[in-house]
Amino acid sequence: MPKLLLLCWAIICSGIITYFCLTDSSNIPAVDFPSIDKIVHFCFHFGFTISWILFFKKELKGIEANDYKAYLISFIFSVFFGITIEILQSVFTTTRSADVTDVLANTIGATTGVFTAIAFKKLIDKIIKL
Repeated sequence: MPKLLLLCWAIICSGIITYFCLTDSSNIPAVDFPSIDKIVHFCFHFGFTISWILFFKKELKGIEANDYKAYLISFIFSVFFGITIEILQSVFTTTRSADVTDVLANTIGATTGVFTAIAFKKLIDKIIKL
């Protein structure tokens, strides 16, 4: 898969997450499900991390030692992105506030994303080679 396409995909995923995390919460339909907010944060950062792993593995040319760099860079990027979003929520929005448990859900999602990418390394390598 072309590196530019992987980069565009990762940026689009990042933009969608940014939009939904910073938009006025009254614009988002309420769902009466326990801990739905934490599940959404987990899923956002799981997908975020996987999409950036795909890009960084392609960027680093898939050399075995660089695979782990792709996992690490993507994980760190996801965690800092999540922390930044929480700070932006408290500074730029009136209907949202920073929440340390959201950061925890983000980190757990990113961690799960990395371990899933490692478990499905062969499949991810095939996707990158397309």
